[in-house]
This record gives sequence, C-alpha cells and structure tokens, in this order.
Amino acid sequence: MLPNFLQRLASWCPWLLRLTDEPKQPVKVLVSGAAGQIGYAIVAMIARGLMLGPDQPVVLHMLDIPRSAETLNGVRMELIDAALPLLRGVVATSDEAEAFRGVNFAVLIGGWPRKEGMQRKDLIAKNVPIYQSQASALQQHAAPNCKVLVVANPANTNALVLKEFAPAVPAKNITCLTRLDHNRALGQISEKVGVHVADVRNAIVWGNHSSTQFPDASHATTRTQHGEKPVVELIADENWLKEEFVSVVQQRGEAVIKARKQSSSLSAASAACDHMRDWILGTPKGTWVSMGVYSDGSYGVPEGIFYSFPVTCDKGEWSIVQGLEVDDFARSKMELSANELDEERSMAYEFVSSERDQ
Repeated sequence: MLPNFLQRLASWCPWLLRLTDEPKQPVKVLVSGAAGQIGYAIVAMIARGLMLGPDQPVVLHMLDIPRSAETLNGVRMELIDAALPLLRGVVATSDEAEAFRGVNFAVLIGGWPRKEGMQRKDLIAKNVPIYQSQASALQQHAAPNCKVLVVANPANTNALVLKEFAPAVPAKNITCLTRLDHNRALGQISEKVGVHVADVRNAIVWGNHSSTQFPDASHATTRTQHGEKPVVELIADENWLKEEFVSVVQQRGEAVIKARKQSSSLSAASAACDHMRDWILGTPKGTWVSMGVYSDGSYGVPEGIFYSFPVTCDKGEWSIVQGLEVDDFARSKMELSANELDEERSMAYEFVSSERDQ
C-alpha cells in the first residue's frame, strides 16, 4: 500500500503507479491459421501489446495445417528476430492439443477459405469438421475461462459449432468478429462528416458477418467543435444513411479484394486486436462496440445463434446494450440477417448429423 502522499502524487501522475506494480505474468495466446496473411499480421501486433496492453507479456501459440509448417516456422523465426520485449516464448505447431494447451486467449483465424464457385453452404460443410475438432481441443486443453474469438468465415456459424461441441466452455467465452465491419462503418462516417475517426462512436453492426449484416448509424455520434452531435443530424441524408452507407460497409470486403487482389488482412488483424482489447480491458465509458455473441433474445433476435449486437465490456465480460430504439427499417434488416443465421444453423446441424451417420 502506498503512503498517502504517494497516493496523491500518483493521482496526478498515474505512470508512477506502474513503478510499484509487480510485473505481470505472461499469458498464452493462440492464433490458428498463423501462417496465413491475417495471422502473419496479427502475431506481431499481439507481441507488441496492441491486443492485451503494453505491459502484458505473452507466449504465442501458433497453429496451422501440416503443409504450412515450413511457413509457420518462418513466422516463428521472424518473431524471434524482431526482439520483442513482451514476447516470452513461441510455440509453432500443427498439433491442436499442443496448440491449445494452457492457452488463456484464442484467436481462431484458421478455416477452409471460400474459393471461386463455392456457395455459403459449401463453406459451412468444409468448416464444420474443422471447428468440431478445435472445440474438442479447446475443451480438453485450454486454460479455464479461456476467451475465444472466431475470425474464420462463416464466423458466426463457426462460433456456433465451436460452442455446441465444447459444452463445458461457457457460451459467453466464445465470440466472433464483426469489429472489422464496425470499424469500416466508423471509417465511412468519419469521411462523410469530415472528422477524425477517433471522434466517431456508437455505430452498430447488427447480425451476420455477411452481406446481410446491417450497419446502423442511427445511434452514432461524433465530436465536433460545437460538442457531441448525432451523425444523422450532421449528415441529414436519408438515402446515404439507409442505402449507400449500408451497401458500402456490406460490400467493403469484396471491394478490397478487387483492389488488392487479396482479402482484407491488415484491417482484419487490427480489428481482431481491437475486439479482444476492449473485451479484456473494457470499453471506454459511454462507448459501445459491435461483437458477435450468443443471442439471449435481446431485440427480438432468436436465441441460439451468434449475432452481432452493440456491447459494452467491463472486467473481461461483455453485456448487450439494452433499450435502443429500433425503427421498422432497422427491424426488417435485422430480421433478414437473423433468418440467414437460422438457415446457416440448420445447414451446420445437417452436416454434423450426416457426419455422425457415416
């Protein structure tokens, strides 16, 4: 306990408190698909403290398929060569049991990628066995209270498969990534209004991480020289808010692929760090973010699916923001995405059943 005079001094200079803190113990962070582009981008971000804070040492567990083992080892070599002070160890493996052993946090990027000509049903069929297997490894080998972020598409339904086949893991500990869509929404608003993106807050992405998602600016605000203002007041263009804005955010991933001939990597890695950082360290007061979480029926969304809601986070727990007004337009968009997720759930269960019957 600090003497009173030091407590007063620390209240003026908070960095002084860090001088008296005990060093934090390293935590283990798993990244699956670590040899891929998003994985390659995110591991250095994690090791630099962008996910869990600048004073949190980490041991990175990197998982990928056997044919990517050489590439994965190259990533391991680069991490060592970067001489990152927070990095206290690297495990590079193709063995799920070894990868999940003792991990406190898991970012699941690995999955079967969507290829030309594949329908969403085909993608679900390929990913169900992958996430069944990872669910088993998660339940058997991860640390108690391990927190999981599913990034691989179809992210919402992959998260559901993970949850169904790891029944000992609390549903609240499994989430999926819609923060990239949320960040895209903030970026579009900031460009339209002409403010810095850090001044925009409380946009929402409802639903599935797919083209049915509903980016919603109706509750968003931005700081201006005249104080905090609603975005709908500053833009005052219903066609842009309900049509162009929604379409641009929904189709942004395809636009990136068209421009760079590869899918979003840097922005996806950054969004995954944002998601985990806010979940673990807390959202700023008065601010919510979008996260794919297990529905409890809020806003009339069916229970039993992973759906993106506005959430606040505190002490490592997320809570759905309640009481927001939802008009008929928003309701119709939200229901469309919920219906798609319900269809995906049925497809996933169908593939699980057919595997069991074989």
